[in-house]
Amino acid sequence: MTILVSGGAGYIGSHTSKALIKQGFQTIILDNFSSGKRELIPKGTYKVIEKDLANKNSIIQTFKEHSIRAVFHFASLIQVGESYNHPHKYYSANLINSLNLLEAMLRTDVKYFIFSSSAAVYGIPKQIPIRESHQLNPVNPYGKTKQMVETFLQDYNRAYGLKFVSLRYFNAAGADPDTELGEMHDPETHLIPNILLSLLHKNRNLEIYGTDFPTKDGTAIRDYIHVTDLAEAHVLALKYLIKSNKNELINLGTNKGYSIREILKKTEIITGKKVSFKEKPRRKGDVAVLVASREKAQNLLGWKLKYSDIDTIIQTAWAWHKKR
Repeated sequence: MTILVSGGAGYIGSHTSKALIKQGFQTIILDNFSSGKRELIPKGTYKVIEKDLANKNSIIQTFKEHSIRAVFHFASLIQVGESYNHPHKYYSANLINSLNLLEAMLRTDVKYFIFSSSAAVYGIPKQIPIRESHQLNPVNPYGKTKQMVETFLQDYNRAYGLKFVSLRYFNAAGADPDTELGEMHDPETHLIPNILLSLLHKNRNLEIYGTDFPTKDGTAIRDYIHVTDLAEAHVLALKYLIKSNKNELINLGTNKGYSIREILKKTEIITGKKVSFKEKPRRKGDVAVLVASREKAQNLLGWKLKYSDIDTIIQTAWAWHKKR
């Protein structure tokens, strides 16, 4: 079975591509390499196509040239702060490009779609842990784009028979246990890699945003999930979709949260190094606590966590960054 992975040279896309390849899928990575990295293309990838989803006709041609059975859609802009300052950029990249991809699928009768969504669709949570039935109220343009694409998918299912699973991530972290793949954002905005990079590069300053949240130590609490477990959930979602033909919205998290200060302490223990940082005001749109219920993913997909204890997350990320 041939699978197209848009944004497959990115952090989560590359790990998912590796998981697909290990399961015997013929994997085509489509990426414009604006943020994706060629170093993150896993061994065994069937084909790499350098194209931009903004070029609709070219994308349609790609689908006509390959017998694609399903699509994993990771390609999007992901920085919450930037989405406030440049909403047009986010609506163009995350909405219009998604519509172009969906049109290519319609033109070539590709029915299965796995979407990379986000916990940002929930906004400020009213209950913790967050269940999929929680109301959607995104508080930033990034989160709004994810919610809108989910709306597209529901309409495309009703009108065209498209089948989809939308996976709402919490905080992806860690690195491939084989150290083949890891996290390489530019700029890097995620907490754990920024902590580790500050330890490896003396001229790199670490900044912590928000120390006055209504939490036990004043810093934000997040649900960290290992990227390899996240990738496995995508493969399970595809298998479920093909078997059941049922659309689903599913959280991917661990039911457990850690504060920023707890992550700092854990990192110091694992690396044996003192972490220095500067405290900064909260960023616009940041919420105090984001923790997922993972019941649905467990029960529906049979998803089991293998690497998502916080020690393994930090250890694999540290091994990856030291290797680089």
